[in-house]
Amino acid sequence: MNWLLEIDREIFLWINRSLGNGFLDAVMPWWRDKLTWIPLYALFLFLLFRSFGRRARVPIVMLLLTVGLADFTSSSLIKPAVARLRPCQHPEFKKEVTLRIPCGPGKSFPSAHASNHFAIAVFLIGLFRSKKWRFFAPLLLFWAGSIALGQIYVGVHYPSDVLAGALLGTLIGSLMARLSLFLLHRKFAA
Repeated sequence: MNWLLEIDREIFLWINRSLGNGFLDAVMPWWRDKLTWIPLYALFLFLLFRSFGRRARVPIVMLLLTVGLADFTSSSLIKPAVARLRPCQHPEFKKEVTLRIPCGPGKSFPSAHASNHFAIAVFLIGLFRSKKWRFFAPLLLFWAGSIALGQIYVGVHYPSDVLAGALLGTLIGSLMARLSLFLLHRKFAA
């Protein structure tokens, strides 16, 4: 297990320190901030209204539940149980971290940013899976992945934290998209 933690730290240092440059130092703190994406969230809601019309309330409620479930599971269930210190909090490691945002008091594993954004991305991919929207999937995955990578770059998460968050969000987003489609077809089939 120690060698896995060592690999995790080495990858963290490579992303956090070796990739450091003025451009990313300016962009990444802003890029990974959830408030930055409010216009994109509004676009998602618009696309749901436009695609589903009067039925849009089902996927909108399901999207909100998806984010809530991903956030609750990562932040309130798993993080307290694992209680892993962030890289910027670890007494023996924090001196090696280039911290680009305030560290914060929370725990590290899994990344709620990664969980939430992958849940949104995979949920929307599941809903918009027709050929007309196929281009949407890589863009959403790039968006979620770049936000997750930003968590490492700014110094608040290890790679395993964002990987676990991405997997958790993917699972939740996929299940909730399927449930949403089931409810849409069931409710409006009659």
